[in-house]
Amino acid sequence: MTTSLPLTDAGLAGRLTDRLALVEQRLLEAASHADHLADATSRHLVSAGGKRLRPLLTLLTAELGDGSDPRVLDAAVVVELTHLATLYHDDVMDSAPVRRGAPAAQEVWGNQVAILTGDLLLAKASALTARLGPDAVLIQAETFERLCLGQLHETVGPTDGADPVDHYLQVLADKTGSLIATSARYGALFAGCDPEAIATVTTYGEKIGLAFQLADDVIDLTDDGGLTGKRPGTDLREHVPTMPALLLRRLVASDAATDADRRVLDLLDGDLSDDDDLADAVRALREHPVTERTREASEARANEAVEALADLPAGPVRDSLALFARSLVERSA
Repeated sequence: MTTSLPLTDAGLAGRLTDRLALVEQRLLEAASHADHLADATSRHLVSAGGKRLRPLLTLLTAELGDGSDPRVLDAAVVVELTHLATLYHDDVMDSAPVRRGAPAAQEVWGNQVAILTGDLLLAKASALTARLGPDAVLIQAETFERLCLGQLHETVGPTDGADPVDHYLQVLADKTGSLIATSARYGALFAGCDPEAIATVTTYGEKIGLAFQLADDVIDLTDDGGLTGKRPGTDLREHVPTMPALLLRRLVASDAATDADRRVLDLLDGDLSDDDDLADAVRALREHPVTERTREASEARANEAVEALADLPAGPVRDSLALFARSLVERSA
């Protein structure tokens, strides 16, 4: 398996590729069970592949210190197992039929089995975390709390009087930014970096988490499913809030709205069970200025992440982290 991070240093790329292969092997081992059903369901998403961005980030930030520390590999496996577990749960809650180009687990085994499989993977991640020591256990617990809060707040929506856009950004920070921040933090922590470097990469990870998810909101409207592994317009069909839709709703509620803006919102609020109606809604929202504003918001978060790296030592690791942040936005361009 080769790294999907944009790396210009051949030596760094080679080290990360080799270590990522070890992470992949350990992921398969961690997802294996003596129980036949648990084995099949747990390996379902692991075998489907993925970008492995979180373990890659752990491996990359570890290069700021002693990247060969064996705890770094364990930490990389922990963050990916945690991420995979949340995908099982998210797909049930979002009724997503496809994940990473394969049928979502609940489409094969049903909702209850999919949820329990996510729980099994979290149990595996917890066991590995315990080997990393009490600091890692606390970080993992705090991260999981934020993941749950993000999902909870997404499910119930903003409270009366709250700004839906601000609410959504906090949901993204908790659901996506928290685990990516922990991925970066673990790498620097277990590589023996100083507290300042650990804090820097943690801040960086949180910001690129927001950039990543905002870019995905654009990609959900512009891609054929090759980048996300999801059917285009899945979020629209399930009426899952995304930044373009929220910005459109804010616009329509203002005095600046036009009849054209209202027509696009009417499409979004219609019955999107028909594929043609969904395609019309996707096309209309994709061509509306709010989608470009979302891409710009993603770019702004990525730029903030790069600026946060200023205190790290110059070199291929810092350069690679900066390139990675910008590549997240370029996916949606």
